[in-house]
Amino acid sequence: MSGGAWRQRHAPCSIFPRHVCRRRSRRRLASTSGATLIDALLSASAAGITELLSPYPPGWGGALLVGLLHSIEIALGATCLGLLIGTGGAYGKLYGGPVVRDLLAVYTTIVRAVPELVLILLLYYAGTDLINQALTAMGYQRVDVSGLAAGIAVLGFVQGAYSTEVIRGAILAIPQGQIEAARAYGMSPGLMLRRITLPSMLPFAIPGLANLWLIATKDTALLAVVGFYELALATRQAAGVTKAYFTFFFAAGVLYLLLSLVSNLIIGRVEAWSRRGMPSLKEAR
Repeated sequence: MSGGAWRQRHAPCSIFPRHVCRRRSRRRLASTSGATLIDALLSASAAGITELLSPYPPGWGGALLVGLLHSIEIALGATCLGLLIGTGGAYGKLYGGPVVRDLLAVYTTIVRAVPELVLILLLYYAGTDLINQALTAMGYQRVDVSGLAAGIAVLGFVQGAYSTEVIRGAILAIPQGQIEAARAYGMSPGLMLRRITLPSMLPFAIPGLANLWLIATKDTALLAVVGFYELALATRQAAGVTKAYFTFFFAAGVLYLLLSLVSNLIIGRVEAWSRRGMPSLKEAR
């Protein structure tokens, strides 16, 4: 912009004709009104989002937190059950007889081949029905299976197949000399498991098991299809009532992200503890 044009634009209104002054005033008023309107809309939008996500009624923040708590409960229970199944499955695949190894191979193959949603629907409905039919055949009354227990059992069954392979690979990574030395000292299988196998395999197993934990936190959302109240179902209900779909699903994504970040911090400390006394990667280089 040239100096003359700048002076003409910013010159006092008194030196211009009256109609030019009125035009300049209307332009300034329009720009000021537009900025004020945008500020008002942003303030109203922020206030509306804050009210929707408030943990107190009529906000839905409390419902989302309750759903997150249920998701964590299911993920913890499923991971612990999966570790028990995985440890037994890994030992069965490595040291069991031919029949045990074949049965475990069928179990891990089927669970890892069939989509998890299909397994959840099959185990949740068919599994509870089979339990009640067995109780009825034995003369007992039918029972209502808890949604929490059913969710933990279903996801734990799925996690067990993956944990079996992770733990089996970690056991195979243990230097064979340690196992042979334990046998030479006459250690029983239980004592060798507690003193040699478990401490030695942890550094190799934790990265894979950490991935399974993070997957379990996401797989809890699949239980929404069977009506279990967790974070995904709570988000869908809140969005359906308020029609604020982007707000609530974005908030749910943030909660899942925070859960993953906190989990990574804890897993990092556990992995560092399990590798104590071992040379670091920097020293190995």
